[in-house]
Amino acid sequence: MIETRENNTLSSLQPDSAVRVEIIVTGIVQGVGFRPFVYRHAKGEDLSGFVLNNGQGVTIEVQGKRRNIDSFIARFDTSPPPLARIDTLSSKQVELVQDCPEFVIVASNDNLSAVVAISPDKSCCNTCLDEIIDPGNRHYRYPFTNCTNCGPRYTLIKALPYDRKHTSMASFAMCSRCEASYLDPLDRRYHAQPVSCPQCGPHLSLLSREGELLAEKDAALKETVERLSKGEILAIKGLGGFHLVCDATNHDAVERLRERKRRPSKPLAVMVSSLEMAKSIVTGSQFEWDQLTSIERPITIMTKNRSNTVNLSPAIAPGIDKLGVFLPYTPLHSLLLKELDIPIVATSANRSGEPIICDGKEIIAQLSDVVDSILDHNRPIINACDDSVIQCIGEEVQMLRLARGFAPLSIHNPTGSASHHLAVGAQQKNSIAFGFADKMVLSPHIGDLFSLEAESYFDHTLATFKRLYQFSPKVVISDKHPDYAPSKWAQQFTEENEGVKQLEIQHHHAHILSVMAVNQVKEKVLGFSFDGTGLGDDQSLWGGEALIADVHGFERVCHIKPFMLIGGEQAIKDPKRLLLAILFQQYSLDELLALPLSILTKTDPRLIENLHKLWQSKSRCIETSSIGRIFDAVAVLLGLIERNQFEGQAGMLLEAAANRFDDSIATAEFCYLLPVIDGMWHLDTLFKQLVSSVTQETLTEQRVSYIARGFMNSLGDAVTTLAKQHTSLPVVLSGGVFQNRYLSELCIKKLNEQGSKRLMPHHVPINDGGIALGQLWYGLHHK
Repeated sequence: MIETRENNTLSSLQPDSAVRVEIIVTGIVQGVGFRPFVYRHAKGEDLSGFVLNNGQGVTIEVQGKRRNIDSFIARFDTSPPPLARIDTLSSKQVELVQDCPEFVIVASNDNLSAVVAISPDKSCCNTCLDEIIDPGNRHYRYPFTNCTNCGPRYTLIKALPYDRKHTSMASFAMCSRCEASYLDPLDRRYHAQPVSCPQCGPHLSLLSREGELLAEKDAALKETVERLSKGEILAIKGLGGFHLVCDATNHDAVERLRERKRRPSKPLAVMVSSLEMAKSIVTGSQFEWDQLTSIERPITIMTKNRSNTVNLSPAIAPGIDKLGVFLPYTPLHSLLLKELDIPIVATSANRSGEPIICDGKEIIAQLSDVVDSILDHNRPIINACDDSVIQCIGEEVQMLRLARGFAPLSIHNPTGSASHHLAVGAQQKNSIAFGFADKMVLSPHIGDLFSLEAESYFDHTLATFKRLYQFSPKVVISDKHPDYAPSKWAQQFTEENEGVKQLEIQHHHAHILSVMAVNQVKEKVLGFSFDGTGLGDDQSLWGGEALIADVHGFERVCHIKPFMLIGGEQAIKDPKRLLLAILFQQYSLDELLALPLSILTKTDPRLIENLHKLWQSKSRCIETSSIGRIFDAVAVLLGLIERNQFEGQAGMLLEAAANRFDDSIATAEFCYLLPVIDGMWHLDTLFKQLVSSVTQETLTEQRVSYIARGFMNSLGDAVTTLAKQHTSLPVVLSGGVFQNRYLSELCIKKLNEQGSKRLMPHHVPINDGGIALGQLWYGLHHK
């Protein structure tokens, strides 16, 4: 909804009165065809005046009959440019100009400090796609075709306002035909900053893994198709970085990619040429198909189509029932997929846990042992940006990774901020957030900050936003965990910059505040923050929390009864330690060893005895209340995993198991209780029931499905029962555990049935990728 401020004098004038009005528009209004939109409609209403970009957004002055100006202003609400987002529109009457015969577009004003929202990159529009397959068009088979309504923005911008001289296209001089389009306000390429054609723009280069030039331009594209068809693995440069690509139907190629990248089982994303091909490998609702084909073109997690008519390699997403699929979003991808006519694996080109690579020289330096060749191009990527990942929870989008197409995510904050605030986010799935003027901005996904390369990417992203917005933080907000890299950065920054204030906020409080921020809520909510780990106020690791929270603080009203991580972080990689820790609370060592559990028969009794001693003495043990770790323990109990090979694996396998059989649970045997005693959800009762279900009969695939479903049902019951006791409070569901689609859909359904109000996260990630926004919301309300 557009926030409008109107001068009352205008409404009192007669419809045919001559008047001049100044209009200020803020939001995503640069780089999205806003000025030609204004120009066309001003001309259509017979108005004179001007429009210009500046640091705040767009300034317009129009002169003519009042009725025509009213009609002109109405267009901003009824039919804005497709990529624009208008946050505020203010208008006031100004003095008539005597000599003003026409409407003109004025050059941008570079002198004002920038508060304009930056547009994310968008996928290639249908009009441009039609041009690249038309032999009679000058953009035929040109992989960098774009217009005002599509193409790169954030990834090529160096400074604001968004003009060509401030982008990575500055070094490409336009040919006469491109320049004519660029300068014509009635052309759809008017001031499309990356506009180019085969004569004057960037071009492709195919390189060997050592960097030797193999082919250029269209020949490079044709050779890439040949190499992929033969089973090669290529690095291909996209909008915000490189993908590692291979034929998704070639099992040997997929296995070879996994082996070279040292990624044994984490799912790989698949790019397909069309909606029809997508439907051959996944199934979904109309809402899911709409997201898949949206202009953002995210990787969309959907249910595998069991028929799998194109024979995808089973190694793409082993053991789970979901597949990440997306459509081409650049002309290059479209041309490539059209010629191949097969799905391709397209996964981020990086070393495990490190940022996406956006420079060909880095591919050669870091991944020459992974790829067979490299399809590069000479348009520099200024700001790296990975692919966005979403899934659909009913008729809602759940953001799993905020990046291309959606980020930077700009949120209008009507209350505004007198100074610059910086939130530095979490250690994993890091993003950063800025607050200034009337904007809150959440950066694209940065990643896990466990390496120098990742920390360098953090610094680069921070420098980008400081450069774009002349941003100078006066308040820095960080997590309370002192060993997080962002927390250390915040501490050092405040020590080195006099007058900068540092605030700290507890991890799970920030999770809940992230959802409150996007909904502009300051008052108390009942927030459920379920994740892997986060440092609690008692110095233990929290992760199964129910908090009554507002922007000032929180009350911990319920949580999982703590259990031990035996060996600390080693227990996360070796989750049988988690299961044993929970069972040690309920059984003596002799009773435990007598249980007919497969994980116990596979484990040396002496190891179990040693772990029991550590547990008893609490030596090298950390207490946790993490529901993420409980998922790990249940997956071990059901024989779904023995070791965690990637984050969230247990949750994915439990969800797949729960979905394996469509029939409902027919008996009370699989209805488990998670009782609240002394303000804690007690695991003892739950796990005794689970152990009984596992041991009393043969553990068939169907029985595993029922137990997995019953376990997650018990969590859903725990959430909704507590929510029913606080009916006056809106409910927030946040934390990575709620990425489990079965659990989220169950909780939302039950909350709706009992009439609980819930705040939606919209496009803010509910995992740690949203933490920075929650930190920022906290900081904006602490003077």
